[in-house]
Amino acid sequence: MVCTGNICRSPTAEGVLRARLARAGLGARVEVDSAGTQGYHTGEAPDPRAVKAAAARGYDLGGLRARPVQPADFQRFHWLIAMDEDHLAWLRRKAPPGCTARIELLMPHGRRHAGVTEVPDPYYGALAGFERVLDLVEDACDGLVGRVQDHLGGGVRGHA
Repeated sequence: MVCTGNICRSPTAEGVLRARLARAGLGARVEVDSAGTQGYHTGEAPDPRAVKAAAARGYDLGGLRARPVQPADFQRFHWLIAMDEDHLAWLRRKAPPGCTARIELLMPHGRRHAGVTEVPDPYYGALAGFERVLDLVEDACDGLVGRVQDHLGGGVRGHA
């Protein structure tokens, strides 16, 4: 899961996807991580508003720490999932030759938010923006879990 600073959207998506995969019985089979296109929050915990909104829905983001996308991520993970078009373009520019990761947007996996293509950045707004992020991310992660299940149908260990 990739956003700009790895303190709002992408750690939220990481926490939600982990929980959804665990609920589907896939938690031990799929590695989930998040990172930022920029490293200026490296080592920091997620934004307190993201932590609060996630906790209210039963997600624990407390142990997560921001990190930048690393070159090895393009080989390590099956999917690199971008929160918006800028992140998608950045990932595609940075993808090394021979990149094996599928680079995609998160929201096309959603089912209930037709026409929404990006997860908006809540950083400069109020707590309601973080709630909106959760609404979108929960929907898209439900769809992504279905894709992971299809991918793992043959029993292959996967990385999301």
